[in-house]
Amino acid sequence: MHIILVEDHLNLAKGIENALKDQGHAVDHLDDGLAADSFLTGNTADVAVIDVNLPGLSGIEIIRRLRGRGDTTPVLILTARGKTSERVEGLDAGADDYLVKPFDMEELVARLRALARRLPRVAPVYESVGQLVYDREQRVVQADGRILDLPRRELALFELLLANRGRLIAKDRIADALYGTGAPVEGNAVELLVSRLRRKIDGSGAKIHTARGLGYMLDAD
Repeated sequence: MHIILVEDHLNLAKGIENALKDQGHAVDHLDDGLAADSFLTGNTADVAVIDVNLPGLSGIEIIRRLRGRGDTTPVLILTARGKTSERVEGLDAGADDYLVKPFDMEELVARLRALARRLPRVAPVYESVGQLVYDREQRVVQADGRILDLPRRELALFELLLANRGRLIAKDRIADALYGTGAPVEGNAVELLVSRLRRKIDGSGAKIHTARGLGYMLDAD
């Protein structure tokens, strides 16, 4: 699952990011409201976690603009303890759920899983490419009934490629999605990751195509 996290409290954001990455999810973190609105305008995600009080632009306004563009990405808002007005305003703006600070990290992860389960309304639980079958609920990839051993970043790469099946994804976008926006990444990290995933799906009828200087694309061979 690809998650966009908008939170300006850096210690809290790092804790959330680590918890989500430990679960194998890809996380993009932004700490400014205006930057988050710009990022969400040009990027998609499975779920967004947005704090209400942000510099530049409030979380409420980010959600209003998101819905105003017709973006249906599930949104969970983070609000301060006792701020009922924030919760009501956020839900009225188009948020799908809320969580009050301070919160237990396990509850956050559980709520995001619940939001993600709504995705099959627009995407099937099972999706095939070649002989590969991806189970969105269990987050596993099978080939001939055998579950492929994909570490979290390889799985996140496969999910990103599958979500954009038939379309080229720039290497920079892959790096941002898998390692976080602006994170220091070795120059060949994405190439090595693609190479490892390519070897594991070899012979499955699915292929990762490379367009030099442009990016990568997953499709049937």
